[in-house]
Amino acid sequence: MLCLALSATKPGVRPSSLVAATRASLLCSGTGRRQRHTATAPVPSGLDLGSEKLRRAVFYVPCSEDRKIQKSYCSAADCIMYDLEDGVSFNRKDQARNLVLNALANNPRTTAVELGVRINGIGSGLEHKDLTAVLESPRLNVIMVPKVEQPEDIHMVAKMIKESGRNIGIIAGIETARGIINIRDIAQASPLIDALLFAAEDYCADTGIVRTQSRKELYYARSVVSTTAHAFKKQAIDMVTMDFRSKQTLVEESREGAEMGFTGKQVIHPAQVDVVQELFAPPREIVEKAARIVKGYSENYEIGKGAFDLDGKAIDMPVIKWAYRVLRRAELAGIQVDSL
Repeated sequence: MLCLALSATKPGVRPSSLVAATRASLLCSGTGRRQRHTATAPVPSGLDLGSEKLRRAVFYVPCSEDRKIQKSYCSAADCIMYDLEDGVSFNRKDQARNLVLNALANNPRTTAVELGVRINGIGSGLEHKDLTAVLESPRLNVIMVPKVEQPEDIHMVAKMIKESGRNIGIIAGIETARGIINIRDIAQASPLIDALLFAAEDYCADTGIVRTQSRKELYYARSVVSTTAHAFKKQAIDMVTMDFRSKQTLVEESREGAEMGFTGKQVIHPAQVDVVQELFAPPREIVEKAARIVKGYSENYEIGKGAFDLDGKAIDMPVIKWAYRVLRRAELAGIQVDSL
């Protein structure tokens, strides 16, 4: 009988990297954990498990209020995104740049995997000042570029990052109809892009779409963003749940987003963080299923079999790759597979 002991570490704590090349337990060497079973099955070709990062909740913190910045220091969100764009009125942009530098310098980062800044959009006349300011911070991990409509919007940001000598990631915000139709070129605009993000409110404003509780009017655009992100090995970050007082709506949208292939979700209120991070981690039953698939793959590999049967269902390489990805995400989320 397969026995899995699953437990979760504290939110935001990055566990050891998953290797899984020679261990069916899928725990990397050097962690100090007891290894109970070894196998010779290699990780399927085409899988780059080591480059993945944990980015379930992307929590926007407006840099217009020091009170909110102080509260962000206690957040368990995987990514804290200090906001210079929509969360700051035009007459406070200069003040906000100073506040964001203080926020990056003072955040203890004991519970946040990643610290980022959302700059003002390209063409706003503010983006150059934003980038010049935030690139001074050694604590900056990622820059979110909103309302990206063409590759050139990314080129300027990537150029300034390169000139700074830093290795900082870029999240490209897809928020307009032009962004959707140019998304393939945008995804390839720079190797610094590691995620595509969908912003529903701006998209609706641009297209005249009326956002409804069913969300059916957004399925196409969300599917395009998720599919393109995965096609180019990027993360896909889903839209904000605007009704932050409704846990039911947040749960429904988060589950739906995860089912559509999104790896994380934007949040605008501290109460949304834990729900999103739980629902964008693989459920226990899915982790158990993935572990059984990888164990079966290892056992059948040793006897020279490719596809195999598990619980009456054929398991082939696409399913095996899916299982490895699930287990990688589980480990990043602090879910431990202690034995197989």
